[in-house]
Amino acid sequence: MAFTRGLALVAIASGLMVSACGGLPFMGGNERAQRVDVQQGIGVNGYLWRATLDTLSFMPLATADPWGGVVNYDWYTNPQTPNERFKATVFILDTRLRADALNVTVTKEVRDTTGGWTAAPVAAQTETDLENAILTRARQLNLANAG
Repeated sequence: MAFTRGLALVAIASGLMVSACGGLPFMGGNERAQRVDVQQGIGVNGYLWRATLDTLSFMPLATADPWGGVVNYDWYTNPQTPNERFKATVFILDTRLRADALNVTVTKEVRDTTGGWTAAPVAAQTETDLENAILTRARQLNLANAG
């Protein structure tokens, strides 16, 4: 199991390194060099992927699919508010670094009087704030790579 997990991490890391290289030039049929946006080893934008993992690193990671662009986080309870917990899912929808290439959903539960968890509404701005934080981090990574 540890060996398989290690291989998966190596595959993801190498995919991120390759995808961070950006577009690669190639020769077209008319002998003109054209620029194409190629991302090998990962099916989504590498900056959004890395930024998602960085931004939500405080939450326990449940599953991550770099080819499908879905990152699921398990329940997180803030020690300062032990009677509520959150989980998140991030969908990276494109290979381009764009605001509409990202969608975050958050689920919230609160502890009831019997000690069980019940669904509760999430503050309206929470998902947007997380999307903006991920986008900001992705732009920082992109600028750092360009320099």
